[in-house]
Amino acid sequence: MAPSLEEPTASFPTEVQATESKLKFHKKSSALQYSPGRTVVETHDDYEHEALKPYFPDVKWPALQEVPYEDKALLADPEFRNLKAIATDISDYNPKIGTEVSGVDLANLTDSQKNDIALLIAIRGVVFFRDQKNLTIDKQRELGAYFGKLHKHATTSVPKRGDLDDVHVIWADENSKDQRALFTPTFLWHSDVTYEIQPPSYTSLKVLTGPPRGGGGDTLWSSQYAAYDVLSRPMQIYLESLTALHSAQIQADNSVAFGRAIRRAPVVTEHPIIRTHPVTGWKSLFFNPGFVTKIIGVPNLESDTLIKYLNEIVATTQEAHVRFQWNKNDVAFWDNRICNHSASYGFAPHRRHAVRVASHGEIPVLDPAGKSQEKDLAEKFGLPLPSKDGSGQSNYND
Repeated sequence: MAPSLEEPTASFPTEVQATESKLKFHKKSSALQYSPGRTVVETHDDYEHEALKPYFPDVKWPALQEVPYEDKALLADPEFRNLKAIATDISDYNPKIGTEVSGVDLANLTDSQKNDIALLIAIRGVVFFRDQKNLTIDKQRELGAYFGKLHKHATTSVPKRGDLDDVHVIWADENSKDQRALFTPTFLWHSDVTYEIQPPSYTSLKVLTGPPRGGGGDTLWSSQYAAYDVLSRPMQIYLESLTALHSAQIQADNSVAFGRAIRRAPVVTEHPIIRTHPVTGWKSLFFNPGFVTKIIGVPNLESDTLIKYLNEIVATTQEAHVRFQWNKNDVAFWDNRICNHSASYGFAPHRRHAVRVASHGEIPVLDPAGKSQEKDLAEKFGLPLPSKDGSGQSNYND
């Protein structure tokens, strides 16, 4: 007990008493609760997010139609003055992708601040906001709707509250089986619902409940700008001439296998393999292992080879990746047009519960006048461009 909380006395501790007190303090402070590779499992007897648990409604929706889209990032201050006026810190995770913004309450933003955040996401791919306690699911939907019409997923779970069909629920509880054996690590990389005619643009994910620090459940993102830039110029030109099929059939088949309703008929949509971002003007790879099933206009062997090659580009280009370790109430906001992402397993027996809101973007297009992010930033900041033929390289290896 601190001296200020003790009953007052007229005497001071003896030298022996002082020594004993120091020994007791040292003994108490060394009793650190730590077991390598193990973290404390939280109990959820009175769960505060009961209304947001997963539910699979048996309803039917019509096919999606094209909707107007205007990117709010085009209205942003290019110097981010509106965002910097409220943020206490903005720091990048690495040069290619990932930024963390501190001091911002996503539930209370002006339109100008929202526009600046959209521009930052369009440039950096994914932006992280810690401890967003005020961002309720209704506020999250309101923020998402500012950026575009909210997407409704045809097969995955929605909150059981009943009025949140445009919210996607991520859920694994203490009794869930680890599903890592069902997927190859490469296949887990995806960009959400790219089979839609207007795949999502700005997408937010909030973790409501998750493993504590060190308990697993991290999410990884991969920059599609950077994936385009690691390609040789001949390969870039070749891929710019091609399109690919993105299919919802696997998700629909899985739903049928589990006895769940398909709320909207599965679609297969053709998109360019290289697309141009409407705000930055940068070209990016628009390919993901989860939904691309075929390259159009080439023999099957060539299509299969290209898919295998691009899978490796997405999954193994380390400088294009960022990994985020979640805490409760953290939010990731990413641009689905220029990022792939992947879940990670190994967090059992912790509960992991998150809600995602995604806004429809534009129909993907390739603008031949589009630029390379790497070249554009190299010119802006006077950076050297990397060699792509392997010549003159140093022996860099950790």
